[in-house]
Amino acid sequence: MPEAKALLETEPTLAETLGWILRILRTRRLLILGTAAAIAVSTAAVLPLIPQKYTSEAMVLVVKQAVPERYVIPTSSTAIGEELEAMSEEVLSRSRLMGIVDDLGLYSKERARLAPEQIIEKMRKRIEVTPFTTPDRKDFSAFKITFSAEDPQTAQQVTSRLTSLFIAENQKTRQDQAANTASFLSTQLEAVKDKLTQQEARLKDFKMQHLGELPEQQQSNLAILGALQAQLQNVVSNRGRAQQQRAYLESLLNGYRTAAARGLPVPASAGAVGGRMPSPLEDAFVELRRLQAKRAALADTLTPEHPDVVKVEAEIKRQERVIESLKPKETPAQAPAGANATASAASAPATSGEDDVSISQLKSQIEANRLEIEDLSKDERKVQGQIADYQKRLNATPVREQQLADVVRDYELLKLNYADLLSKKQQSQLAASLEKEEEGQHFRVIDPASLPRIPSGPQPILISLGGAGVGLLIGIAMAFLLEMRKNAFQSEKDVMRSMGLVLVLEVPMLLTTSEERSRSWKAAFGAVMGCILGLVICATEYYVYRHG
Repeated sequence: MPEAKALLETEPTLAETLGWILRILRTRRLLILGTAAAIAVSTAAVLPLIPQKYTSEAMVLVVKQAVPERYVIPTSSTAIGEELEAMSEEVLSRSRLMGIVDDLGLYSKERARLAPEQIIEKMRKRIEVTPFTTPDRKDFSAFKITFSAEDPQTAQQVTSRLTSLFIAENQKTRQDQAANTASFLSTQLEAVKDKLTQQEARLKDFKMQHLGELPEQQQSNLAILGALQAQLQNVVSNRGRAQQQRAYLESLLNGYRTAAARGLPVPASAGAVGGRMPSPLEDAFVELRRLQAKRAALADTLTPEHPDVVKVEAEIKRQERVIESLKPKETPAQAPAGANATASAASAPATSGEDDVSISQLKSQIEANRLEIEDLSKDERKVQGQIADYQKRLNATPVREQQLADVVRDYELLKLNYADLLSKKQQSQLAASLEKEEEGQHFRVIDPASLPRIPSGPQPILISLGGAGVGLLIGIAMAFLLEMRKNAFQSEKDVMRSMGLVLVLEVPMLLTTSEERSRSWKAAFGAVMGCILGLVICATEYYVYRHG
């Protein structure tokens, strides 16, 4: 029979497998429900022994600086998130937490068997600092501090202490930062002030050392140099005139002596002394002396062959011829010998006296002229020295300008640095005053540490439900294990697969009246017991939920 053979070789279908599972659950329902009820009741009985945790929390608001930052710049530019992390490290340090543990008498049982480091680590695990950020801001505006303990009052006290520590640490940190900034700026300001004083002294010494060669004195030096050059020209011109006058006076003196020796009229000085008008011969002598002086002046710069010198020589010779022609020519026949002798005898004393006076006057004028020339020469040398000095100053001005620029640049940089530090110091002092008055950025408690009424963990209802669920799984596992170990056929296919035979007939189960009654009672008992166990589980969970 091919159909029967194929039936023996086929695997159980999904419907058959599900039917087998449902049959096991139905037949072993009391075992499953009983196991679940026992574990649920046991879990509910153990729950009071599990220590509960109570969590207290406090909300702290980050209050921004009351005064706008454009008026008072805060000394701290660190983001509040970084500041909170730093403060958390400080507040949750070993010394701070051990102080709280000692003050509140925490972990009295654990301290007998645990090291202080273990207690601190256990306490840190129960502390949480959670910042709250706003959607439109990168930084946060508030943060929450929580602590969990077995006692509500302990949780509240620790949370309150932690909140106070955070607020005090923030205030101390900002005040110390402002004070340290002001102190640092004061030190730097004093150092820059000393350098600035030294630079001012250096600038002053440089200006005093190179007085007259500074760039700002260049225009006045140029004006003075121009005046000195004009003065030099005036002195040179006066000395030239004095030299010409000296030559003229010497020529008059020489001419007078020559004329006096020859018995001629007085050439020039006599006219000046005696009050007479100069004669043509006297004018000729004056012109001759002028030409001689001109020749002497040209001889200093030109050679004798120069046309100007040759021309002056020719004029001098012509003037000498004029003088020779103007001289009077007297002979002995022109006058009687007695008369001549008498006139000579009468005029000789007078002429000799006049000659002495004229010579003395000319010598005095020549001496005065010599002194004038010496004074003018001294003035010339003096003015030339002054001109050389001012030219030296003007030549040194570019060098001094570069040197002064280096000194002034260092001075200006120090001056700007001093002004900048002074401004920063004033700003830091304002910021320090602001922090002392608590008008800067600070923490403010908006929700103080709460006193928890409901345990935060573990949740009794979740533990109880978990126990019931574990009981169901254990009961189902036990039911399947017992069913697998039971050597029994569940269907006709099991018999055919086990024996390798095909059943061709089926014998129905024939029960007696007592057997049918017994099976009915068992089914009813199973149903009742199942309902009772289900009610026990539900009642247990409800009790746990209500009494937690």
